[in-house]
Amino acid sequence: MRLTVIYENHAGFVKGLLGGHGFSALVEHRGRRVLIDTGTDGEVLLSNMTKLGIDPGEIDFVFITHGHYDHTGGLKAFLNAREEPVTVIAHPGIFRRRVALKPHRRDIGIPFDRGELEGLGAEFILKEEPFEFAPGLWSSGEIPRRTWDRAVGYVEENGRLIRDPVPDDIALIIDLGDGVAVVTGCGHSGVLNIAWHAEDVLGKPVRALIGGLHIRGAKKELLNEVVERIDAERLYAGHCTGLDEYAFLKAGLGERIEPLHIGRVIEL
Repeated sequence: MRLTVIYENHAGFVKGLLGGHGFSALVEHRGRRVLIDTGTDGEVLLSNMTKLGIDPGEIDFVFITHGHYDHTGGLKAFLNAREEPVTVIAHPGIFRRRVALKPHRRDIGIPFDRGELEGLGAEFILKEEPFEFAPGLWSSGEIPRRTWDRAVGYVEENGRLIRDPVPDDIALIIDLGDGVAVVTGCGHSGVLNIAWHAEDVLGKPVRALIGGLHIRGAKKELLNEVVERIDAERLYAGHCTGLDEYAFLKAGLGERIEPLHIGRVIEL
């Protein structure tokens, strides 16, 4: 398995790569190429893909971890950059209307409707349950919340705003043979819940957990619980993890955790 970070809050160290709030990565595994999320800005996404030598037309699948703008905003530009349709894996809930109320009311959901994306070549497979969509590549499906999660924002339901538990938050699980790698977008389901669920789906230990952990602003007791209970051999954290929170985990986990940046390559 080879993962290349394309879109991240931390621009990294390669001249010409553009940082931005959001996440996207390329996973190459058993001859298949999966684009995980598309960041916020399509121009930034395509610019970084070009500089990293990644051809949009050679992507076999798009995997959307959840329906927030900073993970789906580049999808339209990506589809426009291709000539052929592409399969898009996601949870059925990605198109729910989502809003944040602070510091002011604003839409934070996917900025396109399904019909518009299908007209550009997106062929959606939307499932709530875990499934293998290519050899060794699994959608986690909906993730049970056994301990704390990191829900954010509100959804409109029957004309009312209710807290959004982000049930469409899924992860990519990659079968490595002797274990699994797990790629999250934001980790709204809770990093511990995601790791435990991935172990349950394939019955194998988590060798690496990669992506946003969404623990920025978390209370100390929650961070301590991650340090004490996370079973993953390695963590590669970025995007919405938070600088102070990353430092806290680094102090507790030492060499088991490393930061992400655009252009970072992880091979397992």
